[in-house]
Order: sequence, then C-alpha cells, then structure tokens
Amino acid sequence: MSTSLFSTLRRSSECRARRGELSTAHGMVQTPVFMPVGTQATVKAVTVENLRELGAQIILGNTYHLFIRPGHEMIERFGGLHGFMNWNRPILTDSGGFQIFSLKELATITEAGATFRSHLDGSKKFISPEDAVAVQEALGSDIMMCLDTCIPYPADRKRTEDATALTGRWARRCREAHRNKEQMLFGITQGGMFADLRQQSAETLIEIGFDGYAIGGLSVGESKDQMYDMTEATVAHLPEEQPLYLMGVGTPEDLVEGVRRGVDMFDCVMPTRNARNGMLFTSNGKVVIKNSRYREDPAPIDERCRCYTCSNYSRAYLRHLFVSREILAYHLNTIHNLHFYMKLMQEIREAIEMDCFESFRNDFYGRLESE
Repeated sequence: MSTSLFSTLRRSSECRARRGELSTAHGMVQTPVFMPVGTQATVKAVTVENLRELGAQIILGNTYHLFIRPGHEMIERFGGLHGFMNWNRPILTDSGGFQIFSLKELATITEAGATFRSHLDGSKKFISPEDAVAVQEALGSDIMMCLDTCIPYPADRKRTEDATALTGRWARRCREAHRNKEQMLFGITQGGMFADLRQQSAETLIEIGFDGYAIGGLSVGESKDQMYDMTEATVAHLPEEQPLYLMGVGTPEDLVEGVRRGVDMFDCVMPTRNARNGMLFTSNGKVVIKNSRYREDPAPIDERCRCYTCSNYSRAYLRHLFVSREILAYHLNTIHNLHFYMKLMQEIREAIEMDCFESFRNDFYGRLESE
C-alpha cells in the first residue's frame, strides 16, 4: 500500500466535518468534494470545457459500461480515459459492482466473480476482482474501486453476512492484483443495515490496507435516517488519515449530512439526471421547470445563482425549451444543476475552514422551501 496521499487541513470543532486535500496523479482535489458522474466517458449534456469552467475537480467513470462499450483495450490505446475524453483532471472509476447488482436477473455472483449478460446485446460476460482491477488500470483512472457485492434492501442478516464476507475476500484479491501504484485503490465497505457488520467490514478492509475507503450499499431504498445512521456507524470505524467516500449519494441535503458525519467524497447522477428531467436545484428548494407557473416568468432559475444559465436565460425560456424537447434544455439545465452542486461544496469547504459548519447547515435548511 502506498503512503497516504490525503491530508486533513481543518476539522470542525462541532462535528466530524473536515477539510482536506487528496493528491492524485492528475492534480490535487480539495475535499469535501462532489464528483459529477461521467458513466460512459462523458458527463451527459456538457463538455469537459463546461466541467472545467464549473469547477469540477474530479469526475467519475463507470467500469461496467466502458468494459461493455467501447472496451477498455481501445480506451487504453487512446491514452486511457484522460486522453480518450480530453479530461486532464482526476478521474475515479467505480468497479461495476453496483451496475452488476442492478442487473439482478441478468447476473450470477459466485466466489470467482460475476457472470452477467450485457444490457446492450445479451452477450455473456464475466468479471472477477482481478479483471475489475485490470480493466481500471487500462482505463488509467487516478482512483480505482474494488469489485464488491452490493446488498439489496431489505436483506436478512444471513444474506447480508454472506455478501459482506464475499466483498472482503474480493477486496483482498483486488489488492493483490493491484500493479500500478500511481493509481490509488479504494476498498468498499458493505454490511447492509447492520451496524456490527458494517464495523466488521471496515475492520477487514483496514487489515488488508487501502489508499481510501468507501461506504457502499446505501441509497438503495432505505430511509434517510437509516442511511445517515449507517454512514455514521461506518465512518466511526474507518481511519481518519485516509479519504472516506460515500458512494451514489445524493441530494444536496445528503451532502451536507454526509460531510457532518465525516465523509470527504460523494458522487451521484442526481444533478445531471434531474436536469434532463426538468428538475432544477435552487437555494430555496426545487424548481420543476415544466410547471405552467413559469410560462411567462422572467426571473432566472435562482436569483442567488451566477451560473451561465441563470446569467443569460429566464425560467420562461427554459420552460419553453423543455416542453418543446429542445436539446439545449438538457445542456442549460445540466450546467445550472452542476454549478449548484459545485457551489454548495465550495461553501461547505469555506464553512469548515471558518469553523462555522453548524451555522452554515442551519442557514442551508432555513433557505429551503418546498416547490
């Protein structure tokens, strides 16, 4: 295992929130950080130039989808994901475990790995923990994730125990297969909704030794309280000197609550997917742009926002684009939502630096209004 490339710069005196830096082969990442999801080597509806202008520090690529199409060998010939998509900042690739889990009827999990059928053409595929690492090494990501077995919700204790133990055995195999030490490798904790299994999972991964640790298997249908409780229960057993990543989460509120519990890194499709569905985040809550109330509204999406979309276009125009199914709607909406997320994380980092995170959190909730 490489020496830790993560350093904590400031800790909140009120909660577990912390401000840090993570050094990668493609630059420094300021944490807490939100990573836009670029599933198929693109963050949908925006260019890499847009992402840089928005202040995205690091993006996420999906091992499963890129393994299926266009193939990791081809991407490697283009200089890895960075060269293929013309992105010169850090990239994290997830292992594909969650996508295989979501295939359900199309996948079979055994000790050896996961056998599944392509969602594109039904062809039979197999990926082992060793394969997952090899594919990600070919993709050239700065941070790779171990292959894990995601646990559905609800799941009984026996099923959760078995899947959590398998995740631990797969993690050891991933660590042993890890060759390129310039690429960090993170382990993924599981354990379902059982705090003691979460602790066991964390202890297993720490014993193996990774460059960072992720909290997996949340935001799969459980309540918000359960998600926050399991996040807290897991963070309590993970090393403070390394980055902690809450996978697939979430709403702006989830980011604030995750940081409060000690999380450093987040990713979620929500800002981009919701943008394409016409749901926009604002400092006062959500705006559903197709609503008739915005038909002649001259105001920007958010009066407090300084993004390109809010600086140039009205709610009336954005509603017109969306109901007309114009492609520009997806582009402008995505720019706004990603700007909102980037700005939120910047404000969170500043609040931690000034040691006023709880005051920031109270103000954040105070501004929210249901649309």
